[in-house]
Amino acid sequence: MTGSSVAVVGADPTMVDDEVRLVIGEALDGLDAAFALEDLTAGSGDGEAGAIIARVMDALTTPPLLSDRRVVVVRDAQALSAEESRPLLEWLAAPTTTATLVLGVVGTRSHRLVGAVADVRLVAVGTRPAERVAFVADTLARHGLQVERSVAQRVAERIGDDVARTDALARTLASIYGTATLGFAQIEPYLGAAGDVPEWDLTDAIDAGDVRRAVVVARRMLDSRSRVGVQIIGSLSRHFLRMARVEGAGLTSDAQAADLLGVKPYPAGKALRQAERLGGERLRASVHLIARADLDLKGAVSYGGRDAEGDRDPTELTVIEVLVARLATLARAARR
Repeated sequence: MTGSSVAVVGADPTMVDDEVRLVIGEALDGLDAAFALEDLTAGSGDGEAGAIIARVMDALTTPPLLSDRRVVVVRDAQALSAEESRPLLEWLAAPTTTATLVLGVVGTRSHRLVGAVADVRLVAVGTRPAERVAFVADTLARHGLQVERSVAQRVAERIGDDVARTDALARTLASIYGTATLGFAQIEPYLGAAGDVPEWDLTDAIDAGDVRRAVVVARRMLDSRSRVGVQIIGSLSRHFLRMARVEGAGLTSDAQAADLLGVKPYPAGKALRQAERLGGERLRASVHLIARADLDLKGAVSYGGRDAEGDRDPTELTVIEVLVARLATLARAARR
């Protein structure tokens, strides 16, 4: 590791803590943590913030005993006020050579402390499937595990949006297999339940007229237990009503659509183009299908009780699958 200070920054606390753990290992580089590591949490509530800062500064400025260097960790550094951050900023301006400061920041890199460190590690995963696959493969590799891209893709598909659990998965696999090349059959028993996927995975599949993909994504949303059918109906309703507002409004640009909808130009432009492609008749049919499915989920139809083995509601599953298939079919017909 180069530099006397590192800030790990991200929006997900679990991912920040996982990266901090890896950075600590790099910073210790074989040193005995019992002598070389001082690990503190700014927002732990263990005492006054001033007392925590005093311990941090003492660890940074006091020569280490029984070790060549000291690694000082401050988790939840975003909780420090401007006054509490001042001693750390002064040390960062003229760091000692016998200490490495590691900051965990849940938030953005605009925090006052982040701008003063030597090395900033951003922990974030893009929303595109390829970015999730790359993140899974990289995380496994950092723990000494190698997988083929097809395996990383299957793992990423199972984890979905719940990428924060990738590091824990990698640590579990490393403790069992050491450094090895793994196939999916070796990883699958430790994957757990399917994670959720973002709602735009479903709306993009529907807009593209991809019936199979739309049904697969909808089933995945229900299987993840992160959403129920009425929530999926709600997201589809917002999506199609947004298109209904811009259809026939005489708009000629993404900016005009954004002003009307009160959203950013990119999603507004997508809504405008899809509305133009579908046309008024298909849009009305789509909205009607969504309204009908909403009533069905609220008691208008029933296809039996829950599956005793999988705890799956056949009514919910059937209504959602039929709905997204019909919506995607309408979109596919509009593309011909």
